[in-house]
This record gives sequence, C-alpha cells and structure tokens, in this order.
Amino acid sequence: LLFHTFPHAHVCPYTMRLEVRRQVIKPSNQLMNSISQDFASLSELAHREYQAANYEDAERHCMHLLRQEPSNISVLLLLSSIHFQCKRLEKSAQFCSMAIKANPVCAEAYSNLGNVFKERNQLPEALENYRHAIRLKPDFIDGYINLAAALVTAGHLEQAVQAYATALHYNADLYCIRSDLGNLLKAMGRLEEAKACYLKAIDTQPTFAVAWSNLGCVFSAQGEIWLAIHHFEKAVQLDPNFLDAYINLGNVLKEARIFDRAVSAYLRALVLSPNHAVVHGNLACVYYEQGLIDLAIDTYKRAIELQPHFPDAYCNLANALKEKGLVAEAEECYNTALNLCPQHADSLNNLANIKREQGFIEEATRLYIKALEIFPEFAAAHSNLASILQQQGRLTEAILHYKEAIRIAPTFADAYSNMGNTLKEMNDITGAMQCYSRAIQINPAFADAHSNLASIHKDSGNVPEAIQAYRTALKLKPDFPDAFCNLAHCLQVICDWTDYEARTSKIVAIVDDQLRRNRLPSVHPHHSMLYPLTHEQRKGIATRHAQLCIEKISVLHKSSYVHPTALAPGERLRIGYVSSDFGNHPTSHLMQSIPGMHNRKRVEIFCYALSPDDNTNFRQKVSSQAEHFVDLSQGARNEIFALRCAPIQVMWLGYPGTSGASFMDYIITDRVTSPLHLAHAYTEKLAYMPHTFFIGDHMQMFPHLSERAILKGKDKPLDPRKDNVTVVNATNLEPIMSKADVKAFVRQAEVIHGPEKEVKVTEVVVPVLEISTTAPVETMFYTGQVQTSVEGVPVQNGVTALTQTHIKAATGEEVPQSILITSRHQYGLPEDAIVYCNFNQMYKIDPMTLKMWCEILQRVPNSVLWLLRFPSHAEPNVLKFCESQGVNTKRIKFNNVAAKEEHVRRGQLADLCLDTPLCNGHTTGMDMLWAGTPMVTLPLETFASRVASSQLTALGCPELIAKTREDYVNIAVRLGTDFAENTGKSVESSCGGVMNRNFHRTTSLLKAIVLFSHSFRGILELVFPLAAIKTKAITVSRSGQSQDHTL
Repeated sequence: LLFHTFPHAHVCPYTMRLEVRRQVIKPSNQLMNSISQDFASLSELAHREYQAANYEDAERHCMHLLRQEPSNISVLLLLSSIHFQCKRLEKSAQFCSMAIKANPVCAEAYSNLGNVFKERNQLPEALENYRHAIRLKPDFIDGYINLAAALVTAGHLEQAVQAYATALHYNADLYCIRSDLGNLLKAMGRLEEAKACYLKAIDTQPTFAVAWSNLGCVFSAQGEIWLAIHHFEKAVQLDPNFLDAYINLGNVLKEARIFDRAVSAYLRALVLSPNHAVVHGNLACVYYEQGLIDLAIDTYKRAIELQPHFPDAYCNLANALKEKGLVAEAEECYNTALNLCPQHADSLNNLANIKREQGFIEEATRLYIKALEIFPEFAAAHSNLASILQQQGRLTEAILHYKEAIRIAPTFADAYSNMGNTLKEMNDITGAMQCYSRAIQINPAFADAHSNLASIHKDSGNVPEAIQAYRTALKLKPDFPDAFCNLAHCLQVICDWTDYEARTSKIVAIVDDQLRRNRLPSVHPHHSMLYPLTHEQRKGIATRHAQLCIEKISVLHKSSYVHPTALAPGERLRIGYVSSDFGNHPTSHLMQSIPGMHNRKRVEIFCYALSPDDNTNFRQKVSSQAEHFVDLSQGARNEIFALRCAPIQVMWLGYPGTSGASFMDYIITDRVTSPLHLAHAYTEKLAYMPHTFFIGDHMQMFPHLSERAILKGKDKPLDPRKDNVTVVNATNLEPIMSKADVKAFVRQAEVIHGPEKEVKVTEVVVPVLEISTTAPVETMFYTGQVQTSVEGVPVQNGVTALTQTHIKAATGEEVPQSILITSRHQYGLPEDAIVYCNFNQMYKIDPMTLKMWCEILQRVPNSVLWLLRFPSHAEPNVLKFCESQGVNTKRIKFNNVAAKEEHVRRGQLADLCLDTPLCNGHTTGMDMLWAGTPMVTLPLETFASRVASSQLTALGCPELIAKTREDYVNIAVRLGTDFAENTGKSVESSCGGVMNRNFHRTTSLLKAIVLFSHSFRGILELVFPLAAIKTKAITVSRSGQSQDHTL
C-alpha cells in the first residue's frame, strides 16, 4: 500500500491585485488656471515628489501652498493622500474633511475618506463613503475601483464584480483593472470568465506581464500545465524581475515533475528575494522529489531560519528526515509544526503515518480522523484512513474512504492505486484493473501502479502483459525490488532465461539485504524454492511473512485463545482442517476423503473453508463428510492461526516448506522429504509419517485407471513394446473383453516396498484386446467424434467425450462409467518412439533441468519429450533452448492443459516421467504414478524438491531416485533404451533394484497409494493428543543440533 504524504505546502499559487489602489488625486484645470505661475510650479513639484514617494518633501511643498490658499481642494486632497501613504490616518481624514467642507460635492474627498475607513477595518463607513462619491460623480472610475476592493474585503463578491465592470464600462482600456476583475472571477471559480478578462487585458496591453502570469494561473487550475508554463515564461520574459511569476513558474514545473527547470525558476526568484522563506521551502520540496534528501533538509532548515514560525517547513523537513530514516527527528518536527499550528492537517496526517508504521494503529487512526475533522476535504487523510481499514479487514469501509478521496481529488493517483489493492483483495479483478489503469492515466510515471497492474495480469495468466508492465515500473523506478522479483518470476514462468545467472544473483542479493534490514522480502515464500538461496534465507523469508500475520492480527486487538491442558475423560480429540482450497483444487484432489475416514468414536472433525463455495463435488464431499463444516470465506484469513485457535497447530499439504511461524508447532512430513540433517531449515517440529506424508484420493476419483487394456487389430502383430499406444480404460472392461479376442502381456517385477525395504515379487498382467478392425476407432480419432462402436460395444473418445457429455467426470468430481479409448495419435505422439513427459507448470523447469532433458533425447535417438503449454507463452522459449542444445524441435511435443481426468489418464501414453528437480511434481507426480508411468527424480535440499523421492520410496522404487544430475540422465537413458528393447521380461538396473516399464501397473501397488490415505487418518489421530504419543517429531535446539522429541 502507498501511504500518501503531502511533501510540500504550495505557496504563491497566483498573483492577486485586489489591494487598495493608490489614490489618483489631481486638481482640476480650473483651479490650476486660477493660481499664479509660482503656485502652479510649486504644485507640480509637490505632485512629482508624491509620485516618487518622497512624501516629506511633497508635504513641505503642500503646506507652503496651503498657507497661500487654505481652501485649495487640490492641495487638501494631495495632503490627505500623503498622510494616508504614511499611515497617518487621522491626519489623512482631517484633510479629507477640510476638502469636503471647502467643496461638499467633491467626490475625490469622499473616496479618500473611504480609504481611511477601510484601512481602519471600518467597512460599512468605507462603503458608504465610496458609494456617496460615485453618487456625486457617476463616471468616477477610481471610486468604482476602490468600492470594488472594499466589497471584496467585505465578502460581497458579486457586487464587487459589478463595480469593476462599471469602471471598465467608462474606460475599457484599463487593462490593470480588467486583470483585477479576472483575479476576482478566478477566486470565485469562474475560470472561463477570468480567462476572458486576462486575454482582453493582454490584447489591450501585450506587454502587461501580470496578466500573462494570471492567465498562467487559470491554465494551471484547469490542469493545462504546458499552457501555464508557457504563460509564466512569457511573464518573466516581459518582466525579468517579476518575483511572483518566477515562483508560479517554479510551482507548475514542480507539478509537471520538470525538476531541473523548477530549480532554475526558484533560484532566480531567490536572486530577486534572497530571504524569501516560502521560495526556500518550495525549492527544498523539489530537491526532495529529486532524491537529494540532504540538500532538501538543508534548504528546509534555511526556510525555518528565515521564518521560525513556519509549520509547513517543519512538516516538510520532517518528511525529508523520515525518508532518511531519522524517524525520531521527523516525529519531533511534526510535533513542532503542530505546536505552532495545532490545526495543521498535513502534520497530523504525516505523524499518523509514523504512528502506523510503529504499530500504534489506534493512535494513527485518531490522528487521521482529527485531520479530517479539521479539513474534511483532505483527500490524503481519507486515503490513509482507508488503508488502515483495509488492513483491519474492513474492506467496504475502506472503499468508501478511497472513493471520498477520489471525489475530492479526481487526479489522486495513489488513492486509485490503493483502492485497486482493496478491490483485488475483494476479488473484484475488473475493478482493480480499472483503478490501476486510471492511476497510470493520471500519472504515467507512477511506478507502483504499473507494478500493481502487472500483478493483476500475472495472477490472471496474462504473463506477457505482466512482464511489460513490470519492465515499465522498473524503467521508471530502477531500484524497485518488488517489481524486479515479480518480473523474474514471470520470466521463470515462461522459461525466459535471458541473463538467468545475473538475475538469480540479484534476487539473492535483494533478499539478503531485505532480511538484514528486517524488511518484508520481495520474494514470496512459495517462490523461494526457485532461487539459489540458503536454508536460512528461505526460512527468513517465511518468518518475515509469518510476522506480517502477527502484525495484521495485532491491529484487531484480539487476544489469543486459552485452551485446556488435557482432554477430559471420555472427551474426543477435536481435529480441524483449515484450508482455502476446499473445492476444485489439487489439495482437495488429494485429501477430500480424509475427513470421512476418521474414527468418530475417537475424534471430532471440523473443516473450516477460507474460500467461497465453488459448487463442485469436491467441496460438497468435504462438507458432507466432516461433522462440522464452517464457511469462513466472508473475511477470515490464514492469519487466524496467529491467534492460536488450537493448542496444537500443524502444517500439512498446500505449502511445500516451513511456515517460519512461531505459532505453527509441527509440519507433517517424512524422513525422505525432511531428513534430520535438514531439520534446521524448519521452524516447526518435524512430525514424521512412517511411509510418506503425501497422500492421494485417486482410488476414489480414478478407479477406472487402476486397470487398463491394450487395443489392437487382428491384422497387426503383437508388439510388447506398444502397450501404451492405444489404451482402454473403464470401471468395468468386461463388455468389451467379452467381444474381443483377449491375449495378455505377463510380466514380473521385484519391488522394494516401504522403509523396511520389503521385497515383493508381483506379476503384471496387461490384457490385449484383439478386434477385427480398428477402423471405427481410427475414424473417431481423426474426426473428433465423441463415440463409436467396437464389436457392437459403445466406446467413447478419451479426448472429447467427457468434456461434452459428462463434465463432472471430466473434472474428476465423478467417476466416468463409459469405456474410454485414448491414443498417442490424439496428442500427436509417435507410436514407435520412447515418450518422455513432464506435465508440471513450466516455472519448475530451469536451464540445468532442460539441458539434462536435451542430453537424454540426444542419447535416446528414437525419443520425444512431451510437455504442456502451462503456460503457452513458454513454448517458443523452450523450443529455442532445445534447438540451441542441438535437439530437433520436432521432437518436443506440446499439448494444452487438460481437465483433471484426462490429465491423469493420458499419462498412461508416456513411457517415463522426467521430474523437475528444482520443484518436483507433487500432485502431478502422484497423477503419473497412478497412471502407471514410472518417474525419475533428483532430490535437492528443499522440501519441494524431495516430495517425488518420498513417493517413490514409499512405493518401493528407490532405483528411480538419482543422486546426481549425471545419475538422473543415466537412469532416464537406461530406461528409455530398455523400453525400446524390452520384450516383456524384467530388466535389472545397475543402480539397484528392478526397473520395468510396467513396474507400477499392479493392483497392489496402485492400492498402496490410496492405503496411505487410510493409514494416514489413523496416524493423525495419534499425533496430536497432549498425552504421550508414539510418533516421533524432530526439532532443532538453540545450539543447532537436531534432537528427537516425543509428542
């Protein structure tokens, strides 16, 4: 979130000329003709001295004249004006009265007397005298002008407009007065009328710099920054010593972020007025924006030195000090500003920002509200208060305050961006994208908004758009760790490995720096496995994100729960499953049956859903099989664990690594996934399962894939090597087997099973269904038709049927009851080649992995690599890399992502799955094994890189677990070569154990996977009671030594 701070106070936004004009007092021609030549000369001299502001000399000459003619109106008026300019108001009024006594109808005398009353703030008397003057002399222009100025002071603006208009009616060429009228109209918000006045003034006097400057102010108010700049520049060109125009020019250049020219304008203003505190303050604001924080601090201090009671300068100095990390000094400056001006809303707002960052949420909220009480139209305070409400989960209230901020300031880009964040949290993706786009439209250089928009694209799968937006953000703000790390992840997602080493090295440096400074790392915990970080760095990333959960909870002032220390006699153990994935999600695919498998006499089962109901059978099954199903999708989050909602809190599935949280006690794992020597990489105690922590619900979801038959025409020879070219699956194969000539492949496999390494010899029988002709099936494949008949038995197209006729079967929610036929031909795979596959998302592939796969293809000539467009944008990058490794790109076969059932079933067509060492296929690995396809893996040191090894170890296939990259390649090559030559006998591998192409395709081994689920529920019931338990857990002592603990 962006906390909007007002970094500067805008001073001198435009030039106003509403002050009382100098009195124009000229004796009449008749009087001048009536005096002697000497009198006339001395009178002229007195006027010249007055014009030159030599008031003492002018007064001396007038007194000499007055002695000659005591009732001379011209002399009396001049004396009243002299005393007025010298602030001797009593004397000025005295001479006005003498003039009136000498000539009761002298309009000028009443006007001058009005000026005296106005200066004394006696506005009613002033207005009466001005009005009497123009009654005496209806064409008295100066009287109308002075009346207008007094009316402005009195707040009678419409009457003031009429007075100015009357003056201009008598003399349309008074460009100064027309400019003053423009200022008044601008102040009233009538910008177009003001603009017309300034243009008319300029038309009358093109060199009138004040009108050019004032017109610039109108354009600035209308958002026409470039026109404003042009007019201010014209003003200073006409009058190089025009201070206000230079200040205004600096302000608009600052607003346009043309900082170098803004500095020049302010420096020129300081040449004209070196001790102008406001200009020093505005210049400091530009330095601040340029990142010249030290120079900004010095300049703010100079402004304060010139004007010690300058709350704006203290507020802005505090902003600069805070930017430099001097938070205590910044807080002191904000408080000084508030001591000088308790109603200083900017300081209240900015001090609230500090309090918020310090964790004093209530105090911050109080300060924001106080700022809004003082200044209800304070857009930034609305936006900042909204962000606190968002943090508290009060999203609807937050949106209201963001909207209020935008109503007040329609071009408030930060408010749009922050409102986008809130809408995103509310799953209003369209609204969030509109907000980010509007923020960018307002401020194209707003790097954070570009980054936020990129994140929306990234989460929506629009990776190219996300990459472009992240790159724009980094171009605008090169030192932007969040944008860089997210860009790196996007590039990883599409296998763009340009500058891969430099990129990953920079990520490591960013993480190291952020952890050292106790900042939230820009790398998400789930992505940390993709980069060459240390265990301590990965754990540090998780810990800092877990701390964020605690901070969010602290905002709500919720107390942790208090739990009993032991179960009461006869009381059942209560187990709660909390997940945001109860629905069509891989986690539910794995564990949806677990809640229903518990012994209800011993345990009471609760399921808490943090995500909305997706109306799938997966959600319904979990809901129906749990004793208590609670929908917490209306605002609850994973942060609830920070409240200690249970005496024992456990990590299992969903996230493959340590939580880093002090409030998570155990992580369910096993000795392969989390060996003892890596226990220090976890903040949790390790709760070991006897076989594997990973389970699958595949027996319930895909029982039709536990067996399969091979389909072939009688006219084709029986080739044992082609047992996965065209396969038939059904929960009941009897109808088609009864119509076909059934033959079989019979094989034996020795399998080392479980941690006890028990050797089992299992016979594998693969039925082969010989039919008179395969033409109907081939036609179905070629035309894409849904169904055909084989020997009078209806069969369905394995690619098109379920998505068109039984969508819930396609998604895995129901078991298909039809006979499905699947062929390599349907996926563009060669029938006579060795097919290596990987169905993982592409981000799990790194250059070293794809290089290994290319080497495998090169060493097994008649082979192809089968991948998924997951996403499609990765395909050209993968093909380009393979080509660079000397592999013909025709050997790389891509297919689209399929629905769950087809995804698992088509895995049968591959000969070997090549796992991704960086981050294994977890659910995908289970899918491949259930399809009967062996998988080779290489465990590294992270949790995510060892799950496949755990699965294979539990299935008794340790020979498929490589120890090095070379070993990985050799195993894959050996299996590929053996498959090509295998005629049905078992093949002993040099890496130990027995490997066979159909090593999994036995009922006993397939059931073994689901048996993990049945045994798992029983083990869970033993793991968590507070009494002594048999299951072991591992923790790490402070010395770093691993220790066994009994739960």
